[in-house]
Amino acid sequence: MESGLKALVTGGAGFVGSHLTELLLREGFEVSVLARKSSDIKWLEGLDVKIYDCGFFDGEGLREAVKDKDYVFHVAGVVRAKNSEDFYKGNVQTTKNLIEALLDVNPNLKRLLVVSSFAANGPADNPSGAKEEDPPNPITHYGRSKLEEEKLVRNYMDKLPITIVRPPAVYGPRDTDIYLVFKAYKSGLMTFVGYDKKMVSLVHVKDLARGIYLAAISDKSIGETYCIGSDKFYTWEEVAEVLENVFGKKALKIRLPHWLVYVSGAVSQFFSIFKKRPSTFNFEKAKDFVQKYQICDISKAEEELGYKPEISLEEGIKETIDWYREVNWL
Repeated sequence: MESGLKALVTGGAGFVGSHLTELLLREGFEVSVLARKSSDIKWLEGLDVKIYDCGFFDGEGLREAVKDKDYVFHVAGVVRAKNSEDFYKGNVQTTKNLIEALLDVNPNLKRLLVVSSFAANGPADNPSGAKEEDPPNPITHYGRSKLEEEKLVRNYMDKLPITIVRPPAVYGPRDTDIYLVFKAYKSGLMTFVGYDKKMVSLVHVKDLARGIYLAAISDKSIGETYCIGSDKFYTWEEVAEVLENVFGKKALKIRLPHWLVYVSGAVSQFFSIFKKRPSTFNFEKAKDFVQKYQICDISKAEEELGYKPEISLEEGIKETIDWYREVNWL
């Protein structure tokens, strides 16, 4: 990779974006980050990055941010919202504004890498995992908004060199979602949804960042979509076993029937009406939790990008828990 290349990371102050920013710096990029004025930038402290504090609806600021960049990594997005309109605004309209800014001032960039989500595909219908070419069937407002984002992006693939990646569930230092599973386990509780074996793709954030990077620099990947996940599918029972080994203690294991998960999600969603922020768990999340196969096949990324997850579940969970302890989250 030639040195001195300029990269912009949208959402670079967040969980995935900050890890990607660190990787790009190690690879010799001159890195800028798009982060709103209200963003917490603590993960960027001490890093040699330029921060653009405009949003996606500040046309002039956005054009300034994307100008002269060789690579734009679009990581920013909305993962929690109270309604479908907010998901659309945060995941589709923002992407449209970004693309229009690029066409206006930087149509000759080397690559626009768009981070979508496995939720855009929806759950797999078999234990082999969903593939990129499978007909998408998203089951949540979030998933449908990410699919709409992908459709929008594909409309511009004749004008810009674009690659899409779809991560499944992501964990690692700085994560606040799967963190709740670890926090509950430390408190002595491990909850399983339903009475069947559910399978999930889990990817460590550092593996995901490397997969995003490989997808962006590959000549083969222009116009393509890739699942960037784990090469193994895990049951929650296997996750619990790893947690038991890392924490060195057992937890009370409880199985919740699907109907109770749905009821809990509906109740949580109702009470979120009275809160400023949308709740982490709601009826939409309940839909995700009851699915049997939240798994994606990564063979296309392995074959075309040379991507291979390097961090095992055991190593990844240990590193993540050590980090949570270090920052007093556990």
